[in-house]
Amino acid sequence: MFDFFKKKETKPEQSPEPNTQTTVQNPVSQPARSSENEKKNFFSLTFESLKKTIENTSQTLVGNIVKQVENEEEFDEFILDDMEELLIKADLGVNTASSIVDKLRKQNNMKPSQVREYLQKEFSSILDSTGSTQLNGKDNEMNIYFIVGVNGAGKTTLIGKLAHRFRQQGKKVLVAAGDTFRAAAEEQLDIWSKRAGADIVRNDGADPASVVFDAIKKAKEENYDVILVDTAGRLQNKFNLMQELSKIKAVIDKNAPDSLRESILVLDANTGQNGLSQAKVFTECVNLTSVALTKLDGSAKGGIIISIAKEMNLPVKLIGVGEKMEDLKDFDAHDFVKALFS
Repeated sequence: MFDFFKKKETKPEQSPEPNTQTTVQNPVSQPARSSENEKKNFFSLTFESLKKTIENTSQTLVGNIVKQVENEEEFDEFILDDMEELLIKADLGVNTASSIVDKLRKQNNMKPSQVREYLQKEFSSILDSTGSTQLNGKDNEMNIYFIVGVNGAGKTTLIGKLAHRFRQQGKKVLVAAGDTFRAAAEEQLDIWSKRAGADIVRNDGADPASVVFDAIKKAKEENYDVILVDTAGRLQNKFNLMQELSKIKAVIDKNAPDSLRESILVLDANTGQNGLSQAKVFTECVNLTSVALTKLDGSAKGGIIISIAKEMNLPVKLIGVGEKMEDLKDFDAHDFVKALFS
């Protein structure tokens, strides 16, 4: 998944964009390259660890519903209405919950004792419909990851952990500090970049698009494998947010048109259905390709994964399961559903 290595010689920068005074820090030293098995183990979450991580979600989304329904003799409207209400409370959202229950209404031969198998099949089908959960990346080319989300969702931490992940793969990583207006945002990102062994381009208070422009220019000239683009997340002024993100996207499209691999929405698992609202806003701003769900450990609201897959057709590709650098893990839809019902 992350087997792209140093890219070939690239063409020199041709953009007429004006240069800016940008601080660039280069703490990079070459890490030892890991074996394929070591990489997989490092970035994957064991099934038992996943079960423990989502045990609260499992109880809310599966345990409570199955316990309420499975001992009934037949489905009736009261039971189905109760089931729909429980699914909504488990952060599946009104539309997704209604869709699942409406489909059940049409299956005349289904017994309440089969509700566990039915839900497991439906959850798997919804998650599978979004496609691959592997991050996109290309060998021998520059790869840009555009990170968006509301302030407080965990973008800065995720970028640091993602930088660490790529560095463990032996990649040369550059962070573009595009959240230039939030107090101490650049400083926090600077700290995380140093911890990860990545370089950073920052220009406090400058136009975010100019920082991204400088990062792309530096990445081309110095043969970086990965650029991680941080952005602001000020939902209280959606117009300004959309303008800013659109401008950054335009800079990427103009100066590195074939390098954007993912536009990743970072969501805090504890926000529940508010996460769906956030996804809709950011979809208006940029063409989202995937979701990274932070703070999943201990949350009872992991059902948002299914809601976003159903209503936004977005796959979750990364999950945060702790505070350590290595606690950013790959999301496996099959294991997630299996763990929910174990």
